Amino acid sequence: MSSVATTTDEMPSFEHVTVMALEVVQALGAERGGVVLDVTAGGGGHSAAILASAPHARVIAFDRDPAAVGAARERLAPFGERALVVHAEFSGVPDWVRDAKLDRVAGLVADLGVSSHQLSERARGMSFRVEGPLDMRMNPNEGETARELIERVSQDELADILYQFGEERRSRRVAACIKQALGAGALETTLDLRRAVVRAVGPHRIGGIDPATRTFQALRIAVNRELEELDSLLTALPDLLGEGGVAAIISFHSLEDRRVKRTFAERALWERLSKKPILASEGERAENPRARSAKLRTARRLGGATA
Repeated sequence: MSSVATTTDEMPSFEHVTVMALEVVQALGAERGGVVLDVTAGGGGHSAAILASAPHARVIAFDRDPAAVGAARERLAPFGERALVVHAEFSGVPDWVRDAKLDRVAGLVADLGVSSHQLSERARGMSFRVEGPLDMRMNPNEGETARELIERVSQDELADILYQFGEERRSRRVAACIKQALGAGALETTLDLRRAVVRAVGPHRIGGIDPATRTFQALRIAVNRELEELDSLLTALPDLLGEGGVAAIISFHSLEDRRVKRTFAERALWERLSKKPILASEGERAENPRARSAKLRTARRLGGATA
């Protein structure tokens, strides 16, 4: 997917608090210079931190969300030609790098979390805290919505999605209630979906989370093919990074973190820079609740050949 012209006048402001910016900058060692890929540009926070700390580095930032592309371009404009923002999802990054005839890069950062902007914008339909359409797409211009997905799949397939992507143990009951609401014409908004989940499992919070949390996570992951996209990125990493290049990946749930951990465990290709994932500082967790579940894994690319 090629770069697209996106102006901030065409969309609401993009608000997003960058998680573990200092830790990412330190891990990348970008002060050595070279090109760093930020494959989750968001509001441009990680990219700006890298560019500000490393005057000889260049950042190419990617995002599948047109709003994020516009926000990142505005945020990174002061860095001039040292920054480029491209509209593309993970699976499009290798093709873009190849078409640009870019040599293997010095670093790569990925923040796999959903942005504050995406969660708070009603039209995205990603949160049960505000009422909006059952959309959930990170790129609102392509792909099927959450409601279209629910309509398309069978009840058993829906239950499998909730179990696999949301680790919802009561997935069969939840899927049945969602399908009942759909059949009754009572599944139009995010709050309708939450009501269907509550009918299935009750209103009580389990483990400190809202009963609808796992269902919303599962549907968002399925709609955006998040794990497929992550797998494509992790597969491409050894070919994107030059020898000695560093990958820094922040995950927010176990489905992502297990994949990253497994990738970096391949000792012929990777030297892990910390045995355990790096967590946000106590101060950052207090200021930004989103950082509480963040795990940063970092690894240096060795000289081994890819399979």
